[in-house]
Amino acid sequence: MFQTIERRPPDPILGLSAAYKSDTNPNKVDLGVGIYKDEAGNCPVMRAVKTAEQKLWQIEDSKSYIAQAGPELFLKHSLDLMLGNDHAAVKGKRAAAVLAPGGSGALRVAAEFVARSFPGTRIFVSDPTWNNHIPLLGSAGLKLELYPYYDYQKHSIKFDEMMAKLKQAGKGDLVLIHGCCHNPCGADLNHAMWQAVADAALKQGFTPFIDLAYQGLGDGLVEDVYGLRLLASQLPEVIVAASASKNFGLYRERTGTVLVVTETPAATEAAATQVVGTAREMYSVPPAHGAALVGMILEDAALRADWDAELTDMRNRINGLRAKLVAKLQAKGVDRDFSFIQNEKGMFSFLGLTQEQVKKLIGDYSIYMVGSSRINVAGINNANIDTLVNAIAAVL
Repeated sequence: MFQTIERRPPDPILGLSAAYKSDTNPNKVDLGVGIYKDEAGNCPVMRAVKTAEQKLWQIEDSKSYIAQAGPELFLKHSLDLMLGNDHAAVKGKRAAAVLAPGGSGALRVAAEFVARSFPGTRIFVSDPTWNNHIPLLGSAGLKLELYPYYDYQKHSIKFDEMMAKLKQAGKGDLVLIHGCCHNPCGADLNHAMWQAVADAALKQGFTPFIDLAYQGLGDGLVEDVYGLRLLASQLPEVIVAASASKNFGLYRERTGTVLVVTETPAATEAAATQVVGTAREMYSVPPAHGAALVGMILEDAALRADWDAELTDMRNRINGLRAKLVAKLQAKGVDRDFSFIQNEKGMFSFLGLTQEQVKKLIGDYSIYMVGSSRINVAGINNANIDTLVNAIAAVL
């Protein structure tokens, strides 16, 4: 049966991680894999998560299955975190959340739900986008269309071209939008752009599909969902796939949320049952541990405050690294304007280097990044930033 199976090539980012681990250069730098790292280069367990785990260990008395939609505390606070309890969609019972196995699981469950309910649905995806969006959504059965998004030369959003392409999207189509901290470019829509998207969706009838993987790592927990809350307040329908991997550091616990907003409470209830039914056919029951921790942290005022404070420190560190990298490149006399890095949000930015220059950084300097020159800013620290700056100056 398996004699003719061909070996699959390694994932470009995970393959990069393997190459980094095998590199013996003591000054090697990993800017590839998209995880948050602290000053010591570790992916930390957040303080509030540690405390919640200790409490959970003491009180948990069963490993039985949880509800298919997820724990009640998690679902309640997920709605609050994304929309706020005073949002019209929440008050009007037009929004419902369902636990999923990570942000990727949320994307897949939502995509499967739509594809099964409405075969042939198109989804418009930004160019560029996270490298797993297209295979993940496409293999679920959605028909993919790309819309222009990032200008690699000007390091800005091609908003006019984006909106021109989205004029082709209409009733029955989805438009995937990064809620904040765009991966891979870090260039986010401003308030006026979000309003233009809302106006187009209302006029043309398409449904926004928001990928919210980095809430709290851009400008703030509330600021980072400005666009989502705007769309949910002005449009009849919105779908969201959210992740707790980055803002709670729960990468390996696979904790995510599918959020559906519809026009009526009855339609929302029906859609939620279909999302749960789709998940049932895929993996039966969701994982419990990460969702239990998120629910406990957000329910407890002291834990929530500590989590928010540490998340704020993480966000400020990333933004500070952006400013420091730009300043050091300027001080080095690099003949290129890198100020765009300081204006972008979240963990990622493109350096604007060629593939040959990236290969030289890896081969000659053991500085690892993907071929597009996308870097994980959180991989920079005070110990390696000068090495990075000197290497960039050398390849330029």
